[in-house]
Formats: sequence, C-alpha cells, structure tokens
Amino acid sequence: MSSNPIPQSSGGGGRGAGSSDGLFRKPRDPSMAPRHYRTPRSLPDVCPKEPTGEGRGLCDGPSVVADQHRWTVYNSKVNLPAALNDPRLTKRESDFFTKTWGLDFTETDVMPSFYLPNITREHFSSYLQETAQREKIHERCKNVCQSKDDLAVPTITNNHDKARAELDQVPKIFMKPEFVLNDPATFNAVLPWSHFSVAAGKNSRDVASSRLLQEKLSHYLDVVEVSIARQISLRSEAFFHAMSSQHELQDRLRETADSVAKLRARTSAIDRVMCRGPLRALRDALTRNNCAKLHNKLKLMAAVHQTQPTVQLLLSTSEFVGALELIATTKEVLQQELQGIHSFRHLGSQLCEMERLIDKMMVADFSTYAQSDLNRPFEEDIQVMEKVTKQPAASGKDRLQSLVFGLLRQRKLDFLDIYSDEMIRAAKTVVRQCVEKSVSQISEIDADTVKFHEQMRLMTFHQWFDLLLDIFEHFILFLKRIKATLSVIRNVVLEVLDSSQRSRIADVTPATNHSQEDEEDSGVHHSGEAELAYLTHEGLFISDALNEAEARSSVPAQARAQARTEACGSDSASATTESSSSREHNYNTTSSLPAGGAAALSEDVMPSDLELGRVANNVQELLYTASDVCHDRCVKVLMTRAKDGSLERLSSAEFVCLSQAVESFVQDTEQECVRRSMSLRGALQSQANRFVQRFHEERKTKLSLLLDNERWKQAEVPVEFQDLVDSIADGRISLPERRHTVSEDRKPSEFLCVDGQKYAVVGTVLLLIRMFLEYCQCVNDIPSITTDILTRLTDLLKHFNSRSCQLVLGAGALQVVGLKTITTRNLALASRCLQLVVLYIPVIRAHFETRLQPKQYSILRHFDHITKDYNDHIAEISAKLVAIMDSMFEKALSKYEVKAPMPSACLRNVCKQMAKMHEAIYELLPEEQTQMLFLRINARFNLHLRRQLARLGVSNDGGPQNGLVMVDVAFYSENVQALRSLECLDLNMPEIWEQKR
Repeated sequence: MSSNPIPQSSGGGGRGAGSSDGLFRKPRDPSMAPRHYRTPRSLPDVCPKEPTGEGRGLCDGPSVVADQHRWTVYNSKVNLPAALNDPRLTKRESDFFTKTWGLDFTETDVMPSFYLPNITREHFSSYLQETAQREKIHERCKNVCQSKDDLAVPTITNNHDKARAELDQVPKIFMKPEFVLNDPATFNAVLPWSHFSVAAGKNSRDVASSRLLQEKLSHYLDVVEVSIARQISLRSEAFFHAMSSQHELQDRLRETADSVAKLRARTSAIDRVMCRGPLRALRDALTRNNCAKLHNKLKLMAAVHQTQPTVQLLLSTSEFVGALELIATTKEVLQQELQGIHSFRHLGSQLCEMERLIDKMMVADFSTYAQSDLNRPFEEDIQVMEKVTKQPAASGKDRLQSLVFGLLRQRKLDFLDIYSDEMIRAAKTVVRQCVEKSVSQISEIDADTVKFHEQMRLMTFHQWFDLLLDIFEHFILFLKRIKATLSVIRNVVLEVLDSSQRSRIADVTPATNHSQEDEEDSGVHHSGEAELAYLTHEGLFISDALNEAEARSSVPAQARAQARTEACGSDSASATTESSSSREHNYNTTSSLPAGGAAALSEDVMPSDLELGRVANNVQELLYTASDVCHDRCVKVLMTRAKDGSLERLSSAEFVCLSQAVESFVQDTEQECVRRSMSLRGALQSQANRFVQRFHEERKTKLSLLLDNERWKQAEVPVEFQDLVDSIADGRISLPERRHTVSEDRKPSEFLCVDGQKYAVVGTVLLLIRMFLEYCQCVNDIPSITTDILTRLTDLLKHFNSRSCQLVLGAGALQVVGLKTITTRNLALASRCLQLVVLYIPVIRAHFETRLQPKQYSILRHFDHITKDYNDHIAEISAKLVAIMDSMFEKALSKYEVKAPMPSACLRNVCKQMAKMHEAIYELLPEEQTQMLFLRINARFNLHLRRQLARLGVSNDGGPQNGLVMVDVAFYSENVQALRSLECLDLNMPEIWEQKR
C-alpha cells in the first residue's frame, strides 16, 4: 500500500473531509494535489504496508517524477455500484435514476440470490486472528506518530531528544555492524534460552517470561521504526534538492561533450599538418630499399617459376631423371633462399606431385592394361592379353611383367587395388552386356524406354533364366582371365623376392672382388646398358634385354653382369618409357658408388622381403575377391528379379532349375578360385525361404477361405482325388501328372475309399489332401528347405484343426456361412474328416523322416502333437453328440410318469429322437464308431431313467408300476435294437434299477 491520502472519517463515521457532495472521492496522485506546499518535515507512516485508516502523505509538494503522469478520469477505479452504495451517505438521492427511468426503478425489491452465501462475522474470524498482531502494531505506531498538521518545531526538537533517549534504551548489540542471528553467541544474547523450557510442560512463569521478552523485542522494533521514519522525514528536503540538481548536471555534461569534440578536431588538424608529411618521407625511403630487395628476389623467383614448364617438357620427352634433379634443386632453393614466399606456398606440394608423376604414369599404364584385359571380348580364347594398344610390338605378358617390376621398384604396392577396382567395374559391364544382348533378342521389351533393372523384370522366367545362365558362363571365363593375369603378377613378385634374397647373399662377398669385376667388364657393361636403355625405350621387357646382353659375353662375364644388374640396374626396371640419356645418367650415378653402396641403394629402392610377401598374399586374396565379386553381381541379378516377388511365385520345378543352376555355378567358381563364396548361396536360400513363405501363405489363405465358405455337407469325390488317394496308398507321395482327358465312364462317388474304408468328407478336406501333397512334392524338389516346409505343413494342419473346431464345435459357421444350426450330421461329418487327416499324418511323417538328418529328427515331434490335438478334437465331437442326446433325455425323462397307457408318450419321443440320431450318423461313421457312440448314449439314458424312477419311488419289486416300467423298457430296447448295425448292442437295461445296499 502507498501512503497516499485517503478521506478521513470525522466523528463517529461522518463524511470525509474532502467530500462536499457526500460521494466517495478516489484518492488522487500526490502530484495532482493542490499547489499549496506544506513543511516537508512531516513524519511518514511508519508502517506503510498496514492500513491505518488515516490519510498521511509524505508531502503535498510538487514531484519531479510524478508530474509527468497527471491523474485523469481514465485512472479512476471507482465504479457506479461503489458510488451508489456509499455507506457514508445518510440518504440516497432518490432522483439519481428516476428522472429518466421512472419512480419504480428504485422502489423495486430485489430478491436475494440463492447462489450467494449469507456472510457473517464468523467468516472473517480467521482473517481477524491473523491480522490482530499487526493491527496492534499499527495502532501503537499511530499513537506514537502525530499528524503533520499538528506538528510544530518545538515538538520536533522534543521528539528528537525523546527519540534519542528511546534509542538509548535499545541494547547496543542490535546496533553492531556484525549483528547476525546465525552467530550462536549473538542469538543467545538476543534470545536467552533460560526463558524457554525444554520440557514438555511449561509453567506459568516460563510463559510470562516469554511474553515479557516478546514485548520487549516488539518495543525495540517500534522504537527503531519510529526513529527511521523520523530521519527520513527530516531529510526529505535533501531528496528534492537532488532532483532539482539533475538539470544542472545535464547542462554540464553537454558543455563537456562540446569541449571534447573541439579537442578532437584540433588534434586531427595537428596530425594532418605536422605529422603525416615527415612520416611519408620516412616510409618512402624504406619502401625504396624494400623494392630493391624485392627486385633481386623476383629475378630468382622468375627462374624458379620456369621450373614447372621445364619439368613438364622433360616429362613429355620421358626425361624423368632430369625432371627429378630439377625438382630437387628447386626444392632446395625454396627451402633456403625463397623460404616464406607467399606466392610459392603451393609450389613445394606441386613439385612433390610432379615428383610422383612418374609413379602416376606407371599407375595409369597399369590401369589401362587392366581395363583392356578385363573388358576385351570373351570370344578370345587366350587368357592373357597378347597385344597392348600403345605398344604393338610388345606382348601383353611382357608388358604386364614390365609394369609390375616398375611399380615394385617405385614401391607402389597398392597397384592391386587398382586392378581390384577395374575388376569390379568389369564385372558390372559383363552383366550389363549380357542383359543388353538378351533384351536385343526380345521384341516385347524396348531397351530405350525401359530402365535397365526393369528390363530383367519384364522378361519371362525362361528368358530371365537363359540370361542368368549366360551370365554364369561369362563369369567363369572372367575368373579364368583374372586367374591367369594374377598368376603372372604373382610370378613377378616371387622373382623379385628371389632376386632380393640373391642380392643379399652377394653383399657378403668382399668389396675388393666387386671392384675388380667392375674394372674388367666396364666396357661390356656400358654397351649392354646402352642397348638395354634403347630396348626399354622401344617398349620391350627389361629381362629380355638383360638376357641378350649377357649372351654376348663370356661365362664369367655373364655372372658378373648379372650381379651388377641386381646391384644397380633396378633403377632401369621402374620406368619403361624413359629415354636412353636418362638411363645412362642413372648408370653413371650408380657406377660412381662403391659396390656396397650400389647394393645398399638397391635395397633402399626395392621393397623389403616382408612387403613382397605381403604383396604375394594380396594377389591370392585378390583372386578370392574376384570370386566374391562375381557372386555379388549374380546376387544383384537375382535380387533385381526378386524385387517384385516373381521368384516367390515360381513353381517348384522352376525353382528347382534355378537352384541347380546356382549350385553348379558355385561349384565351378570354387574349383577355379579355391574359395567357397556364400553370398549367392545365401541369397538363393533367402529366396527359398520367401518362396516357402509365399507358398505356405497362399495355401493357408486358400484353406481359410474354403473353411469360411464350407457348409459342412457331404461332398462328392471326383475321380482325380480318388486316384490321388490310391497313389498315396501305392507309396507315391507326390502329385500325379495332369491328365488332359478324364474317362467318361468313371463318375464321382459319394465316399472316398481309403484302404477299404469309406470316408464321407467335405470338399475342403479333399483340397487339404492335395495341399499337403504339394508340400511333400516341394520337399522332393528342393531338399534344402525340408525343415522349413515341415514347420509350415504342421502349421497348416494346426490351422485346419483349430478353424474347423471354431466353425463346428464353436458354432462359428452360424455367423460365417449362415447355417441355421449345427446338426448332428455336421458334427459326424467333421469327425470323419478329422479321422481322414489323422490317417495320413503318419504317412507324411515317414516321408519327411527320410529327408531329414538324424540330428533333425527332433522336429518330427510336431506330428505327435498334431495327432494328439486331432484325436482330442474327435473325442470332443463324440462327447458333443452324447451331450446333445443327454440334454434331450434329461428334458424328456423329467416328465416321465408310470401310468397307462403303455408304452408312454415320453418313451415314444425318446425312441423317435434315437432313430433320428441314428439316421443322421449311420452313413457317415463306421459301424464300430456308431455302436460305441450309442452305447454311451444308452448309458446316459439309463442314468436319467434310474434317477426319474428313484424320484417316483418305483422299484424292481414286481408290482404294478414295475410292470408298466418294464413295458416301456421293452419298447425302448426293441426300437433301439431295430436300428441298423445295433441289433447285437448290449443295452444293459437292468442298470435302471437302483441296487439295494
């Protein structure tokens, strides 16, 4: 709350001092008060947050801050109901609204609202209790602080002395700067624990002491608050003085900013007139010296700048050694005299790249050779390319050996990666060429408008299968070429490795022997070297030139030349396109070294034995990679065809052909590469699994549809299904070949004859027999999926059992098919169908057992579980038939009475129902099952009749009632035994009488 003045009530609740018209006036902002100023030495409200009921403003003078926000009518917060309900008005003005709205407006009685509670003083009791203490403090402060109007200067002086005296009463500990209640000593000094009792009970003395301490602390607080308020009121004049001094401060800051701007302008003029000229003269002198130094550097840089064109010129003429020397000299100048030149910051890396240009040229030649070798037509029978486009005079094998020697000398041991990349690209090209060749022979496919992958999907299976066989054939030739090329590379690596080992042995001989040999045969070596350089320049293989040079020398000279070639001739084996002058320069440089130094140079240039061995192993691994690449490309072809699910829709015979072709290709690649690649086999197995899944889902869906539309009525058995069953009896567990014509003499029969027994079946069971024969045929064609097919077949049999149970026993056919009721004939027919399936489960089990490994026999237990489920289902159907008759007996015999005439109507009804039951199931079930079923039904009849006779009190005592019962029993026995196949049925009628204990 603010201490803005509010209307004070005069007397005992009269009107406010400022309200002349009797209406409540909203307190206005102090800045809007009348412009009469009072002495600023008034005391403020010491408790500004407590409502005092009296208007006490800090001052009524002008406010620098508040004058800019004058009060307007928009700041009013007093609404119309507040003005009308002013409690200070003695009488409401009756014409406030009635002038316009009539006299009845104010006289209308308003009914109290039913939704507003009746507020009493008890509702404010909790609030009054909470604010009681603060109200006491407020009243005390109100008594201490007098009104500003009544305050005079002598009173202020007296109050000041009085306040000082009151402050002296406050203990000094409260005035200390370090006063903190967190300090235990301070806390104990302020609140001595002796005034509080720790025990559970408190006596009156402790309570009084505590209250006294509380009152004392409250008194100290009041004294301090009053003193603080008085000090603030005494210094209010200084506050207004500070506000009035703000304008003077702003004027002074403005003058200071103008002075600073003038000072900066003068400083800028001094810099322009007095400093810039002399500094420019010094700078020009320094620039002249720097230009002279720069001119000298530019001359050197011009010479260095010509390095790149010169190197390129040397490389164009195959002067690799001269180019390398120039590069080395330039790099030395860059590191010494031109170090730090920004324009040459990339020249060092460029020179390093040029230094590796020879290696790149060899790599490029090797890559070109690999492309030419791997992409040449397959009509050529040769395995290694005979001719090279750039060197028509050189054979392909010699060219390859030369490139491999050079790459090994330059330590470019990753050239096999280049061959691997080219091999992958060539494999893709093989597939594309085969597809384009096949598509060109098919007029239905437009190769220009159809995408590459779509072309294979548009082919028929036979067209695509022929394409796959063509790809397999080309890949076999492709692997043979790669194997021949890699054999040449491997032989070169092994030859270099053997040469390195011989060179290491030659280093053991004394250095003097090498010196003598060099002096004796220097002429021969020079002539052989010159011819060697010439032949190498023409593109011949280096080993042929060495052999020709050695052939013209004597036997001792031949051996010495061989050792010398191994020591210093390795520089010539790396770059097969260098000029003769470069060769002579390399020879002169090498021959100037001692023999041991030449050997050391050779060891430094050529790879180590470990690296050569690693390269030889990589050659073999590359052959394995070639096999994997071919398999992977075949997998791509297989997956492209299978993307739209076409492979899943193949027949068993077509899938068998595909499986055999893949297996043959896999065996051929294993024979060539001595590597068992699993990617193609895995892809085929994946397709086989999908084929089985689709195969199973189609038949399971078909079976579900058949069952959902089955009305469970006896169906005729076509001739082909009887032949199918007969073939199973003969041991042929497979689908017979389709016959185009059927004999007209043979007509469909009512029953399916199996091993001399007649089975009344529904159409769904006939198709189920054909389905599991299709599963068996699939296993015959594709043995690798036997376990998967077995699992799916057991799932199919389980589905038939569970779904038929839901439709018949669970009466699901009433909603699915629309049958009115599930009759006893439906139940008997379902039982007979289940018996037929149970009959063939051992046959299926034996068929799968012959195609499983012994360790896989455990999965055959699924057939045992299925047999048990079927038998349980058959037993439930029999129990259901008995339960139907049992409920009829219970209902009929509960009304049975022993009285004439005989036989009774109840027994006549029972015999009629028994006859209907027999008529419904006799043709469906065999005699043995019919007899067993009626024995169980008769037992239930005897049980219910015995209970009814016991309830009626009729016993086997030979009396009149006993005679009447015997007449009914004789009638029942005669009617039951008159049914077909029940003539000899033992009804055991004495059971109707309770045995005496």
